[in-house]
Amino acid sequence: MSLKNKAVSGLIWTFAQQFSVQIINFGVQVILARILLPEEFGLIAMLHIFIAIGTNLLDGGMTSSLIRTENPDQKDYSTVFFVNLFASVFIYLVVFMMAPNVGEFFNQPILNNVLRVYALSFIIRAFVAVQTTRLTKEMNFKLQMKMQIPSVILGGLSGVILALNGYGVWSLVWLNLIQSFLFMVMHWWFSEWKPIMIIDKEKFKYHFEFGYKITLSSLLYTLYRNVYTIIIGKYFSAAQVGFYFQAETLRMYPVQHITTALDKVTYPMFSSIQNDKNSLKIYYKKTMQAVLFLIVPVMTLLLIFANDVFLLVLGEKWLPSVPLFQILCISGALQPLQNYNLNILKVKGRSDLLLKLNLITKIIPMVLIFAIIPLGIYGIVWFQSLFAFVLFYINSYYSGRFVNFGIFEQIKDVWIIFGISILTGVFIYFLNNWIIVNMPIPILVRIIINFLFYGLLYLLIASFSINIFKFYKELLMKLKF
Repeated sequence: MSLKNKAVSGLIWTFAQQFSVQIINFGVQVILARILLPEEFGLIAMLHIFIAIGTNLLDGGMTSSLIRTENPDQKDYSTVFFVNLFASVFIYLVVFMMAPNVGEFFNQPILNNVLRVYALSFIIRAFVAVQTTRLTKEMNFKLQMKMQIPSVILGGLSGVILALNGYGVWSLVWLNLIQSFLFMVMHWWFSEWKPIMIIDKEKFKYHFEFGYKITLSSLLYTLYRNVYTIIIGKYFSAAQVGFYFQAETLRMYPVQHITTALDKVTYPMFSSIQNDKNSLKIYYKKTMQAVLFLIVPVMTLLLIFANDVFLLVLGEKWLPSVPLFQILCISGALQPLQNYNLNILKVKGRSDLLLKLNLITKIIPMVLIFAIIPLGIYGIVWFQSLFAFVLFYINSYYSGRFVNFGIFEQIKDVWIIFGISILTGVFIYFLNNWIIVNMPIPILVRIIINFLFYGLLYLLIASFSINIFKFYKELLMKLKF
């Protein structure tokens, strides 16, 4: 199968995997949001930074190195597997010992035991990281989907049952652990690859040399993404952490999961043509346009009708999240651009430049954020949203040089998408306020009518302005089941 056909087939399957899994997860989270209190979600949010850091440290970025390595052998995979496994045990022990300090920092003693149990996910993930990487490198997303969906369903059911029986925050902990464990079992049952007991020093050195810079970059990004939760958790109540957490989670649902689905395909695909600058630019440009064509209108709709969406999906007790959510949506569509610009640096093997960029773009806001604390939670969220535009400019400038695709050319290629989306959004906003909102119809029907009107008008205008439909038609024509 050609690279193009393989990428298209992989893209379809990874989208199917990503969306089916996230639809299930979203349904579970909606049910849990109606059962549990904002404070209980806030407690889990406080621990995200520690779980994320442990996950980043887990493999030293070596799984990324495996993907970009041409023809890795059993020594490559087994070396990374056992290094991951030993590292996961060490990281878990460190987290176990520091758990009381975490509870003391947030003034939440319950976090001591919660973190110690939740962190078991490090060891579970170490048993599956290389198998997942190998399937991703082979673009075998069909098998990944078949293994992940059962684990997500069973884990979700477990979490809901525990929540209904009064387990509170523990229902969220066990939901994640059960999902991770079942996903690991599925890989060991269905995956053809099994490790052999070997740690090759040369292989370790090769993958670690590339991977540790990726890890440091990921750590900086993780700290940056979670510093807002840490600050809110330290200086504000657990309920406010919960409101912020829910706003950020819902904001990232369409952004993160569309982007993640494309990342799984594009990173190995880009790696395979890393030395062909012209082809790399063409594929990169098409990918960026395709993802923005989907994400920008979604974020526009969510921003405009946030109040109705929260009221319908999560219930009245989560309405304090709405203004936070709307502020975050302003910069939500920039996230894919950030990811693909940084992916170019990884593909080109410039993990050193990636690390330098992250040092500049992540440390500065993490320092400045302390000056924003007196402005309250809204000041913090406004800072987070607006600083994303600064990050976009810096990342685009440096990564664009490697494929002759600078920031102004990138803006030129995508501005029309933003323009059509905003223009359509303004029209639908006034249509809703003048006519639809006064109609005696349920909130669900009102949302559906607004979304349908928006979608039809957006596609109609886009059909005359954007040559993107050919790309999606190609995806459908090349689909291999």
